[in-house]
Amino acid sequence: MTASTTQRTTAKSAKSRIAAVGAIAVAGTLLLTGCGDQTKSDSTKDSSKSAPLADKLPKEIRDKGVIRVGSDIAYAPVEFKDKSGKAIGIDPDLAKAMGKQLGVKFEFQNGTFDTLVTGLKSNRYDLAMSAMTDTKDRQNGIDSDTGKKVGAGVDFVDYFNAGVSIYTPKGKTQGIKTWDDLCGKKIVVQRGTVSHDLAKAQAKKCKSGKKIGIQAFDDDQQAQTRLRSGGADAGSSDFPVAAYAVKTSGGGKDFQIVGDQVEAAPYGIAVSKDQKQLRDAIKAALDAIIKNGEYDKVIAKWGVEAGAVKSATLNGGK
Repeated sequence: MTASTTQRTTAKSAKSRIAAVGAIAVAGTLLLTGCGDQTKSDSTKDSSKSAPLADKLPKEIRDKGVIRVGSDIAYAPVEFKDKSGKAIGIDPDLAKAMGKQLGVKFEFQNGTFDTLVTGLKSNRYDLAMSAMTDTKDRQNGIDSDTGKKVGAGVDFVDYFNAGVSIYTPKGKTQGIKTWDDLCGKKIVVQRGTVSHDLAKAQAKKCKSGKKIGIQAFDDDQQAQTRLRSGGADAGSSDFPVAAYAVKTSGGGKDFQIVGDQVEAAPYGIAVSKDQKQLRDAIKAALDAIIKNGEYDKVIAKWGVEAGAVKSATLNGGK
C-alpha cells in the first residue's frame, strides 16, 4: 500500500563559501578566480559524500530535488498518518533513508490504492510505494479479473515480503481459519488489493447459496471500521497490517488473526516502464541502505523483521 523528507546538509559549506568569497575579494580578482574554482571542487566533493548516488537519478528529478510518491496513506504500519497529519510508517522511513543516498526528498502524496498505477501513467507520481504486491499481472498491465491487457504495466523494485492474513472480531471467529471457511460469510477488504483478489477467487469456489459477501472499501481503515461495527464476519489484509490492527485497535481487544498467512509475495516500489534510469537509481539506493544497516533499523522499528529482504530485486513477483 503505496511525508518523510530528507535534504542534503549544505548549510555549513554554504557559509564557508560566503566567508571565502569575502576574503578573496579583499585579496584581488586573480585570487578570487583561482579559489573560486577550488570552492566549486570542494562543493562537488561534499555533495558526493552526502548523497553518493545522486548522479544515478534522471537530471530532471535531480534538479527538482523531489520524488513524488503515490501512496494510500491509510495502511498502518506500512504507511499512515500521525496525529499531526504527517505520513509515517515503514515506507516513509525507508524512503527517507533512500533519499539520503540520492540527495532528494520523497514527497508522499495520498491517493486511493486502485488509482496509483494510473497515476504513474499520467505522470502524477514518479513512484508508487504503498505495500503494493509485485505480481506478473501488474508488471504486464493485465486486469486480474478479466485477464485482459489494460495498460503498459510497471516495473517493481522489491523491498519486503508479506503474506495475506484473515482476522475476525476477537472471540467471534465462527470457526473461520481458512479461505474455504469464508463461504457463506461476509468479509471486508480494501479495493484493488491481493486480499480483494483472493476473496473474489474464493467466491467462485463456494457452493451455490453459500457465496462470500464481499465488501470492498477505498482504504483498510474503512474496512476495519465496518468489521468493528459488526457489519461483517471477517477482514483480510497483508500480514503486517492485520497484525498491527490486532495489536492496536481497541487496545488489542477488537480483533484476532485466524489461520496462517497465504500468498506470500514481495512488496514492490512501482515505476513506469519508460523510467528505467529512475528504477535503477531506486534499486541502487535500496541496496545501499540494506548494506549500511538503515534498512534493518527501519524493519526492526516496526517489528516486521520476518519480511526483511537481503537485497533489492527487480520484478521478482509471480
